[in-house]
Amino acid sequence: MLTIGLLTLGDPGRLTGGYLYHQRMAAAAGDHDAHIVFTSFPVYPFPLPALRAGQVLREARRSGADVVLVDSIVAAFLAPWLVTHRFDCPLAAIVHQPPGGIDHRWLRTRVQSVADLGTYRRMRRLLVASDALVVTFTARGFPRQRVRVVAPGRDVAPASGAAGEDLREGRRAALLSVGNWVPRKGLLPLLDAFARLPAETATLHLVGDDVADPTYAEQVRARLSRRDLAGRVRVHGPVTKERVGVLYHCADVFVLPSLREPYGTVYGEAMAAGLPVVGWHAGNLPHLARDGREGLVLAPGDIDGLTGAMGRLATDEDYRAELAAGARRRAQSFPTWQQTAARFFAELRDLAD
Repeated sequence: MLTIGLLTLGDPGRLTGGYLYHQRMAAAAGDHDAHIVFTSFPVYPFPLPALRAGQVLREARRSGADVVLVDSIVAAFLAPWLVTHRFDCPLAAIVHQPPGGIDHRWLRTRVQSVADLGTYRRMRRLLVASDALVVTFTARGFPRQRVRVVAPGRDVAPASGAAGEDLREGRRAALLSVGNWVPRKGLLPLLDAFARLPAETATLHLVGDDVADPTYAEQVRARLSRRDLAGRVRVHGPVTKERVGVLYHCADVFVLPSLREPYGTVYGEAMAAGLPVVGWHAGNLPHLARDGREGLVLAPGDIDGLTGAMGRLATDEDYRAELAAGARRRAQSFPTWQQTAARFFAELRDLAD
């Protein structure tokens, strides 16, 4: 049996994209004669977790790991240790974000980027979540053969119980947005754009952790409280993957104007459910959906364009159906979670061997 020591930060059961990816792989491990053992760095202020690098690596090795897999969220913490020590086990990284991370202030981003890259250059293989990340690493001089795409699956969960649930609430369409309440997800621009639509056009549903960034969440709630959005937006908070599956299948359009999505699992899930997607031409979305074919992909910050895109898809049923069919077809080229797991474990088994 292949034993993988996965190094991460804090609770491995958190509900964010990278953590959910790892949970999926852990659940599938038995089908691939493998086992994942999680070892976590403590959640200390940056960069203090680096003080525990040696201990965390030793714990992973004592677990019997044949290969140690470094989550990109902790890559920076290993850099100082790897400069001065040797490690007698193959090292690989599972990369869900660009060097430097995606939700930090500029100084931390710059410092962390240097440390992240120092760690990645000592990895024998980088498993990255998207084509956008391949571009990032090859532009930094990493050999293409060391960078392997192992993208998230498109299938979120069976949509049992989906039939008959009315998300439109008497309006012409139901718009769905899935993302934690952090600035890069673009909730405030989304609400500003949505507020410009006539009240009878659509109902907007927000799914995601609404306390992920308390300061930003306060701004979002203040915007939601204004009269131009009264009764038009439903806040669901964090929900199970089964519930997300139901919402995908009951909505009409998916919209997420995110500025930085290293992959954008939710776009792929929405497209697989037959939803046209609306978002900025940023991050990995241009690699998933083409403007006018599977959705509407707009210049970042174009609030008028965002309003127009949502309005057209909400009111033009024929156009919406055309893009929905395109989204579903395109999503068939994305992997399922079963296919992702097969690629994931094959890459790590090859490295261990």
